[in-house]
Order: sequence, then C-alpha cells, then structure tokens
Amino acid sequence: MTDAILDLLGQVMTSPWVYLALFAVALVDGFFPAVPSETAVITAGVFAATGRPEAVFVIAVAALGAFARDHVSYLLGRAGGRRMLRRFGPGTRGRAAFEWAERALAERGGLLLVVARYIPGGRTAATLTAGGAGYPLRRFSLFDAVAAVSWAVYSTLIGVVGGMAFEDDPFKGLLLGLGIAITVTVATEVGRHLRGRAARRQVPADL
Repeated sequence: MTDAILDLLGQVMTSPWVYLALFAVALVDGFFPAVPSETAVITAGVFAATGRPEAVFVIAVAALGAFARDHVSYLLGRAGGRRMLRRFGPGTRGRAAFEWAERALAERGGLLLVVARYIPGGRTAATLTAGGAGYPLRRFSLFDAVAAVSWAVYSTLIGVVGGMAFEDDPFKGLLLGLGIAITVTVATEVGRHLRGRAARRQVPADL
C-alpha cells in the first residue's frame, strides 16, 4: 500500500502540472481546510531533494498561491468582514480568532501578517480582519509578500531536509518533514499561550 502511494506521488511530483497543482492548493487553503497547503508543499520538498520537482519553482508557486489567497481574503474582509464576524457567537473559536487578530493588528501592524501565517487559523483571521479594518492595501501587500515567501521557503526546506535525510525512503522523509512542521506549530502555539498568560497576570487586579 505504501509503495503504491509513493509511486503515485512520484508520478505526480515529476509531472509538469505539479507546479499548477501546488499554486491551486496554496490558493484555496484557508477557504477549504481539507486542502492543507503545508502538507502539499512539504511533500513537494521531499521529492525536490532528488531534483524533481525543482525546489526553486516549488517555492515560487507556493508563495504566489499564498499571496493571491491572502489578497482574496483581504478583499472579502473589505467587502463584508464585519458581517462575517457577527455570524460568530460570543465565546466561539471563530470569534476568538478574529478578536485576537484585531487586537494584534492594532498593536503590531504588519508584523501580525507575517506571524499569523504560522498560526493555525491565524492567517485567515488576520487577512480578513486587515481588510475589514481598512488596513492600507499597499502595506498589506508588502508584509504579506514577506509572509508568503518566508512560509514557502520554510515549508519547502523542511521537506528537502526530510528528503535528504531519507533519500532512499521518501515516506520516512515525508514523516520527518511533517513531524518538524507539527513540532514548530505546537511550540509556536504554546509560546503564544504562555505569553498571553504572562501578560494577563501583569494587569492590576483593580482594572
């Protein structure tokens, strides 16, 4: 079963259409959570360790897809972000994500757009909120370009590391790459949670 899956992946990754597929996956990720762009890019990175597909092109199409996706989200926020927010009831995860993004955008500005790309659910909340809050498009595009390129480089290189570590066993390379990505994501979330708790403890009790 594993050999059949690897054979299929190998055929897909050596096809010239793989770049269009990666662009499409990065474009729709966030709107369709069942299509995880990180997994697709890391997988391409694993096979790129052997030369097919080309790592540089993987980075380029993944970054372009992510950049385009974020601008679609930004424009949706401009058109009706506040109405979307009202659909989330108080105390729901969706409302919490948008409220976090709004606070962070006011405090950190464009830096949020870079950081949020590595937070599950954060990228959509941040880009929709930026649009809904009227964040300047030129500044949004600048910071989002940094976020998209850094994410594409990071995801591809994780795959390449896994592919180089297990050159004769792409499946193990893929597991290593995904393991690294999950570890980084969990560490980021734990760090953000601990910083939030520390900040709340510093607020005087009579406020």
